[in-house]
Amino acid sequence: MNFTHETLPQRVVFAASSAAEAVAAEVAALKCSRVMLIASGREAGLVDPIAKKLPVVLRHEDVVMHVPVEVAVRAREAAETSGADVLVSVGGGSTTGLAKAVAMTTGLPIIAVPTTYAGSEATSVWGLTEGETKTTGVDNKVLPASIVYDASLLTSLPGKMTVASGLNAMAHCVDSMWGPRSDPIDRALAQEGIRGLAEGLPVVAADPASMAGIEQTLYGAYLAAVAFASAGSGMHHKICHVLGGMFNLPHAQTHAVVLPYVLAFNSPNAADADVRIATAFGSPTATAGLAALRKTLDAPRALKDFGMPESGIEKAVAPLLRAIPVNNPTPVTHENVTALLRAAWEGSEPA
Repeated sequence: MNFTHETLPQRVVFAASSAAEAVAAEVAALKCSRVMLIASGREAGLVDPIAKKLPVVLRHEDVVMHVPVEVAVRAREAAETSGADVLVSVGGGSTTGLAKAVAMTTGLPIIAVPTTYAGSEATSVWGLTEGETKTTGVDNKVLPASIVYDASLLTSLPGKMTVASGLNAMAHCVDSMWGPRSDPIDRALAQEGIRGLAEGLPVVAADPASMAGIEQTLYGAYLAAVAFASAGSGMHHKICHVLGGMFNLPHAQTHAVVLPYVLAFNSPNAADADVRIATAFGSPTATAGLAALRKTLDAPRALKDFGMPESGIEKAVAPLLRAIPVNNPTPVTHENVTALLRAAWEGSEPA
């Protein structure tokens, strides 16, 4: 073995049905007393009980998918005006992403309270969108100091969103098998993450209020994000970031659609990853395992269903060829990337 692995410093708290108390304890542990609470107005029912336990000086609800630069600027200005000394984000990836955008320029610590399986809470990756271009980067300042996972906050997550968000987490695992900095520790974490997600997702898809199913899925999603934070963005995430920024596609659904095509594209040239993924699924092959899970979950199938125009296939190829890491298991060309995008746009069988 010849590799260097970095484990990011972070507290993780699983607190079933007690997020408010757990978040208050994390604020106190950081010796902070002025909370900027970032949460979409749509999450008010979940956020209000948490807010009552905190010294909130600003409640910021201007949350937009893909974190447009102008939205980030408004949030940063609001944070500075309020004199906040800690950020508490309650929501999905867009909410966590906005908190990261604020932390990046202010240096304020983040306590993240996820309400989806996005995984952004466990990474030091940030993303901002300007026009049609989504830019991502890595900065330790944006890594949340603490995560509070409370399964009860996800019991009202709609079934279709549960499936898409869970498959987004699955994509973190799969990309971690061959990301630009992937190492044996990342692959071990990702394998266990796949197993956890494959066990938990069918339970919550059948019964969205199952606390046991949600906790198992959160466990898998956390491991997925930790692996991804270390391994870095591989082919799958580069595709989804380009398409999401270019066509304003919904984040989780885009990941859910693209994943089987990237797995089918890379697994023939990634034998170790194929074995690990297949083992996690309890399946003969990685692609068969994912296909069986997607069938059980009735997963999203085609990019055209979420607003991507057919003309976008050719438009996206050049930026993708520039973005996909050079160590991708299967070498990328204009022809094979175009074929992958067309298949994902149409929703045809991965091959």
